[in-house]
Amino acid sequence: MGGTEHLTVQREGATLVLTLNRPQARNALSLPMLVGLYDGWLEADADDSVRSIVLTGAGGSFCSGMDLKALAGNGMAGEEYRDRLKADPDLHWKAMLRHHRPRKPVIAAAEGYCVAGGTEMLQGTDIRVAGESATFGLFEVKRGLFPIGGSTVRLQRQIPRTHALEMLLTGRPYSAPEAAAIGLIGHVVPDGTALDKALEIAEQINSCGPLAVEAVKASVYETAEMTESDGLAAELTRGWPVFDTADAKEGARAFAEKRPPVYKRA
Repeated sequence: MGGTEHLTVQREGATLVLTLNRPQARNALSLPMLVGLYDGWLEADADDSVRSIVLTGAGGSFCSGMDLKALAGNGMAGEEYRDRLKADPDLHWKAMLRHHRPRKPVIAAAEGYCVAGGTEMLQGTDIRVAGESATFGLFEVKRGLFPIGGSTVRLQRQIPRTHALEMLLTGRPYSAPEAAAIGLIGHVVPDGTALDKALEIAEQINSCGPLAVEAVKASVYETAEMTESDGLAAELTRGWPVFDTADAKEGARAFAEKRPPVYKRA
């Protein structure tokens, strides 16, 4: 199992838990963290025993955005990872889910600060849980910067445009209840329990047919910008092969026999 000094990786059953682990900096993104994140996404995709991924942060925060000093390697740990960034200049965008989409479902468990680059990375996840005192927002314009992690494209596709523009143009913080009200997150739970709720959702996903889960996720994203007729055609192309799998037959047998199914990704 991978990981770096700023990104821990652990297994919880069939779930791979990636934890941003730089609590003294509110889990600001560093080079070791980005390398660990990208390796974690790849590990989850390569391991068929992993059926879901949970992304969370240590020390009561999710992520406070990019640490430019750390990324530049100025006086901070991470020089040993510079070759990785040189070999793949796109690595940081893949790590932040801007240029990479894992085939397994990704559930975010956010506590505390989930702002700037944290909110941008959040938009690359599939299901989102937050502690009730979590804070969200895209603060870039207040600093004269541009939210280049994908927010001007993705946010308006995930929440109503009026809310997307208000978040992007005011740079103000949003509480967890407000973020849920506009559709940015799906669950608000008591502080300190976001990870528990995310793992609960992950376990529900893990009990389903993995081939079906991955095909459904892929279909949702690949048809998002299609016309309805094109999307329906693409759905058939993606969905029909699932019915011919051993997993589909096992699901039907288990239902008839009133027992939990045992899926083998076949």
